[in-house]
Amino acid sequence: MGGIGKTTIAKSIYNEIRHEFKYRSFLANIREVWGGDRGPIDLQEQLLSDILKTTKTNVHSIDWGKGKIKEMLCTKKVLVVLDDVNIFEQLNALCGNRNEISRGSVIIITTRNVRLLKEIGVDYVHGVEKMNKIESLELFSWHAFRRANPTRDFFEVSKEVITYCGGLPLALEVLGSYLYKRSKEEWQSVLSKLKEIPNDKIQEKLKISYDGLSDHMEKDIFLDICCFFIGKDRGYVTEILNGCGLHADIGIPVLVERSLIKVEKNNKLGIHDLLRDMGREIVRQSSPLRQKRSRLWVHDHVLDILTEHTVRTFCNYFKISIIHCDLIKNIVTHSVFIFSIILFFLIFWVKAVGLLIFGF
Repeated sequence: MGGIGKTTIAKSIYNEIRHEFKYRSFLANIREVWGGDRGPIDLQEQLLSDILKTTKTNVHSIDWGKGKIKEMLCTKKVLVVLDDVNIFEQLNALCGNRNEISRGSVIIITTRNVRLLKEIGVDYVHGVEKMNKIESLELFSWHAFRRANPTRDFFEVSKEVITYCGGLPLALEVLGSYLYKRSKEEWQSVLSKLKEIPNDKIQEKLKISYDGLSDHMEKDIFLDICCFFIGKDRGYVTEILNGCGLHADIGIPVLVERSLIKVEKNNKLGIHDLLRDMGREIVRQSSPLRQKRSRLWVHDHVLDILTEHTVRTFCNYFKISIIHCDLIKNIVTHSVFIFSIILFFLIFWVKAVGLLIFGF
């Protein structure tokens, strides 16, 4: 999950133990740099220059760089941080085979995809947990008040911000800095706005994990969970999504590995509130018109659209969440459904949860 503090922790460890290593390097933002014209070669050149302590090491090709890095890692005790790795090719180009790394070396990898760590067989995986309320309040206060705790007048509203951020350091820092020296009225206005429109800086960082999903099915599963299935049993959700052709048996584990969702001890699906908001915002931004969006999860919005007397043009399918039983009569008998292409599925939150499929 982006913004949880992986890079900050890696920097802290690096700075704490760097004096123990003559040869060391910190490669930051690998995912971003790798996408450049000379990204892989630039990273190899930086790594070799840092370790060999030269001003510039010219790498002629990626394979040539791999050979030089292998030679270096076999013979020197090194400390290397590979920050924000997102594909296996990056690890292959920058650290090669772990069995060929010199004894006593330390390689620290930060990634949003735990599957990569399993593939190369790392010795230890540390999952970064979100901050508790006390830690959150202190971090937020340093940015919002330039001190370790809020002023008395702002204590209660600060707690509201902490709740919204859900222990995510990035959100605490961004909102704290934004609210610095603003009035209490402005704070309340910002909080009200955030409930409708998520903060762009936070969303941009979180969306990297979503954009990194390999296919549309994984993205669809994530959006469906954000809109409909939070707190629902994993088996129940898997059955429904498999019935929709989304292959949730593999899709849900992928989302867990990417830290986009989690499976609680009671087998219920969970998700960070800000990730939920990010997913729903993706759906909202797909069209300014609700009736053209792929998913509707607020029952009032559903009723407003489906009970209008004006014929609407719908996308090929859309998914809607029905909260109240008494809406069913209004919906299934209304003429607007004659003009729908496909109503993919309806989900009822009633005593007996079930799935209805209407085909047209």
